[in-house]
Amino acid sequence: MTTTTAADLASPSTMRKVVLASMIGTTIEWYDFFLYGSASALVFGKLFFPRADPLTGTMLAFATYALGFLARPLGGVVFGHFGDRIGRKQLLMLSLIMMGGSTFLIGLLPTFAQVGVFAPLGLVLLRLVQGFAVGGEWGGAVLMVTEYGEAKRRGFWAGWPQAGVPAGNLLAAAVLTVMSAVQSNADFLAWGWRVPFLLSVVLVAVGYWVRTTLAESPLFQQALEDAGAPPRAPLVDAIRERPGGIAIGAGLRVAENISFYVFATFGLTYLVDHLHVPRTTALNATLIGTAVEVAVIPIAASLSDRLGRRPVYFFGAVALAVWSFIFFRLLDTGQTSLIIAAMVGGLACHGIMYGPQAAFIAELFPTRMRYSGASLAYQGTSIFAGSLAPIIALALLGRFNSWVPIAIYLAIAGAISAFAALKARETKGLTFAEIDAQAW
Repeated sequence: MTTTTAADLASPSTMRKVVLASMIGTTIEWYDFFLYGSASALVFGKLFFPRADPLTGTMLAFATYALGFLARPLGGVVFGHFGDRIGRKQLLMLSLIMMGGSTFLIGLLPTFAQVGVFAPLGLVLLRLVQGFAVGGEWGGAVLMVTEYGEAKRRGFWAGWPQAGVPAGNLLAAAVLTVMSAVQSNADFLAWGWRVPFLLSVVLVAVGYWVRTTLAESPLFQQALEDAGAPPRAPLVDAIRERPGGIAIGAGLRVAENISFYVFATFGLTYLVDHLHVPRTTALNATLIGTAVEVAVIPIAASLSDRLGRRPVYFFGAVALAVWSFIFFRLLDTGQTSLIIAAMVGGLACHGIMYGPQAAFIAELFPTRMRYSGASLAYQGTSIFAGSLAPIIALALLGRFNSWVPIAIYLAIAGAISAFAALKARETKGLTFAEIDAQAW
């Protein structure tokens, strides 16, 4: 039976190095991914779909944005398969290179005015590569930390790669905010938006160097030695042996995934295009809200080690459902302080769920299929949750000219995830040996 001795013996300095490498890489990859979302809200509709009216152009830009989510499950399946067979580290390095390369090339793309239909086609292709790469990133980064960390603090350690996700968004929003503040609208549309994409090549070089210092997950190596051979089809094993884990993991993801992209991506469009709030104000509010979330995530993750994964996650889902109605009321005031309060509250609710989520989902699966099972539950949900959230929100706004249906949409998502948290088994403090022995 697989034990956790190797992980339990990891020194504090080793643990800090693993967490740092995972968080830095995750921050860089999600900087790339979220940068595309912000650009979709602000410039892609105008540059790559200029023949459509503003609302339709933005929806088309968000459609290319959604394609990245459609590619994420495929990336999760492929990376998960090989991650369970040959190890976590090699797949993490590959995902970083793929993400950075595609983001850099987006910064070089000609616009529709320059090459016509080939511009949006190139955008679609590179977005698919982005989605495929990020589909494999989350599982590898999270598992490196959870499989090194001791059981009693696993939630806390796993929360740090999670914090890398909003940190990546924070970095993307910060760079866009600076470019927007120092440039005219014309210059920003002409070339300023390209700079953040081109900068990704520097960030990827840093992340790659840091990740080369990591050793392979000791728990994975031990499981491989115990089995004598790598699993032939870990994804099939996960579907056959842990269908309950996949269902619970997907349910946990619904509210977290939808809410983030409504708050952080659709929220920009709602403020700038619908309420005509200055772009800098909208970006600054997102920046502040995301910074608060970076702090909330490790706190919520740590609380899940003390109070349990279930109660912390349930509270976050319920808080989200309630805040959904407050969020849009605050935005509609047009007052900068209240817009910031809306973003802070919304992203804090998201962070309460996102903090314990990595450990919660990882603990649903045994080591021999953990990369595949966790990636399927996490990335598969993005097809109908995060990928469609900005499009659904825009469609509801266009149909009803009101935010109320959008708030109801978010509240339903919150109810689904709250139910999933209640149905899940409590896994805090369990060793992976105990988790491996459980049945669903």
